[in-house]
Amino acid sequence: MGPTASGKTDLAMAISEHLPVELISVDSALVYRGLDIGSAKPTPEELARYPHRLIDICDPSESYSAGRFREDALAAMAEISAAGRIPLLVGGTMLYFRALLHGMAEMPEADPAFRAEIEARAAREGWPALHRELAEIDPELAAELHPNHSVRIERALEVYHLSGKTMSQLRAEQQRDALVDKYQLQQLAILPRDRAILHERIARRFERMLAGGFIQEVEALRARGDLHEDLPAIRAVGYRQVWQYLAGELDYPQMVDAGVAATRQLAKRQLTWLRRWPDVSCIYAQDDGGKIRKIDEMLTEALKFLG
Repeated sequence: MGPTASGKTDLAMAISEHLPVELISVDSALVYRGLDIGSAKPTPEELARYPHRLIDICDPSESYSAGRFREDALAAMAEISAAGRIPLLVGGTMLYFRALLHGMAEMPEADPAFRAEIEARAAREGWPALHRELAEIDPELAAELHPNHSVRIERALEVYHLSGKTMSQLRAEQQRDALVDKYQLQQLAILPRDRAILHERIARRFERMLAGGFIQEVEALRARGDLHEDLPAIRAVGYRQVWQYLAGELDYPQMVDAGVAATRQLAKRQLTWLRRWPDVSCIYAQDDGGKIRKIDEMLTEALKFLG
């Protein structure tokens, strides 16, 4: 686990050179076909050498949920374990990790009319206003969410409207899954000692994505004609900003600034999850001199934790 741009995928691939593991992606963007450059998806050459489960399993027109991830991941873990190998899950979608570990609470089905009402209010008042409303209803969940995290704010308000219970209440009611009874778990997180260095890595990586054809990738998605900005795939960090640039809503410098800012906000949310995550062993991505550590140095530490 770890924030975006921290080196998770490189470390997982290095571990696979030393242990009998098979990789399972835990990333809500990598599930989509055609979202390659902007999602930092491993290259075809890397995937040929280090196959990952749960990459390229959905069309961008589909929605993929934490519940579906849990089903897919458990099936993959069972297959890998039955073959005498070790499932190694790698990614930064913390909601997916939590769903895998603890199961999913029973949630009401979506209410299109209520969602339309919420989205109309957001257009008038802004998502931070709805975030403040959520904080009065469910302060625990609101504390986890950025004021512009539209998808989860909308869903939390919808769940409360339909069930009369907050998301936090429903999570507390759900039964803890017996995953710990089926597997010996070791949880590793790559964390930055200096967030400023992570921010620099994020900015440089976004620039490399743009130089590598990110805009052309989004142009191809727009050219399909069946995709729109409200789909989960297009709302992915970076994709929304390039989509807005191509729609003429942002100029190029604004798009770059917005894309980097959104990625940094994602990293901040991931770090917030990880600071409260129980039973995790931490590997720091920078040494005391502030330089990015080499993967082989992190590998040595990871193998120590993994025994």
